[in-house]
Amino acid sequence: MLILEIIMVSLGAIRANVMRSILTTLGIVIGVAAVISVVALGEGAQASVEQQIERMGTNVLTIRPGQQMWGGVSRGETSQLSVSDAEALRDRSEGLLSVAPEVSSRQQIAYLRWNSNNQIVGTWPDYFPMYDHALQAGRYFNRGEVQGRRRVAVLGYNVPEALGGTSAGALIGQTIQVRGVPFEVVGVLQEKGEAAWIRPDDQIFIPVSTAQYRVFGGRERLNSIYAATASPQQLDQAFGVIDRIMRREHRIRPGAEADFNIRNSSDLLATFNETNQTFALLLASIAGVSLLVGGIGIMNIMLVSVTERTREIGVRKALGATRRTILFQFLVESLALCTLGGIVGVGAGYGAAELLTRFAEWDTIIAPAAVFTALAFSAGVGLFFGILPAQRAAKLDPIVALRYE
Repeated sequence: MLILEIIMVSLGAIRANVMRSILTTLGIVIGVAAVISVVALGEGAQASVEQQIERMGTNVLTIRPGQQMWGGVSRGETSQLSVSDAEALRDRSEGLLSVAPEVSSRQQIAYLRWNSNNQIVGTWPDYFPMYDHALQAGRYFNRGEVQGRRRVAVLGYNVPEALGGTSAGALIGQTIQVRGVPFEVVGVLQEKGEAAWIRPDDQIFIPVSTAQYRVFGGRERLNSIYAATASPQQLDQAFGVIDRIMRREHRIRPGAEADFNIRNSSDLLATFNETNQTFALLLASIAGVSLLVGGIGIMNIMLVSVTERTREIGVRKALGATRRTILFQFLVESLALCTLGGIVGVGAGYGAAELLTRFAEWDTIIAPAAVFTALAFSAGVGLFFGILPAQRAAKLDPIVALRYE
């Protein structure tokens, strides 16, 4: 029997029991669709985080106070960062670093009869080019205004909308109240978007000295210090320079445990990727169970099919069909069922990913490798679970098969 004829006979057997074939492949369809959609979610989440990290700056190091841990639980900061630390980093790094301190807190702001609650960020002018903040209107505050503790503010893109929908240009030169303290609006930033769980479009930026002594009541402690290099290739060198300068400022001996942490955006990305891969592997394993269940269902149906077609198998053998021919015929049927189920599952996975993007607003990316892997796995399931029924059909004695009622 020619290979093409065997394939046509196998497909004919599938068409003869369309409803049973559909129900049989349902487990494969669900499993493949689940794998495709889960991988699409994982790829989309990773791409989204990478974009957010890029918005934060790939050449920025963040210095934070060290955390005292007890039993895996933080018991507070072991040290404090101050503006003098930031000044030391700026002055002693020999031009390697662009530095910006940060002190921040959520505060109530008011303009005319409108009120809003926003994150107030006290920093230096170096912060804006460090994170590529562009102006929509007005200007940034300058070093003189930082030294003079001037009450000037640069608003994030969304803040004018929160203050009555006033246009960015109309707010320039106007006075807003931050915790009851009047501030002159000198600039409004262009839209930045969410960056690694930070929303700069909703923030208000003021001089760090003004924030410490006029808004936060003499709070000298900084939340963090940002240090940027000209290129990501200089990060390793910058890490060593920051560690040396900070140890000298905090009087920490070489080799002793530091009371500060230095992190870069790639650390955040690596941590997220590890978590994302673990979560995706867990979900993909659960989806793989559906494929295995589907494979068991196909093996069960194929065994039933062998029993139903015992006389047919006897006739074929009596007419000269070999064991290999019968084995190949039933393997083709099992492989066709799983492959068709895989193809339908890929389409369902695409549809599920599109629905998640459109209605749940989750980022999804269909990876070609995931499609190929899902199809290959579904075909492998068909071959693996089709072997036993095919062998049973191939081993039937033609005389016994012809007598079967």
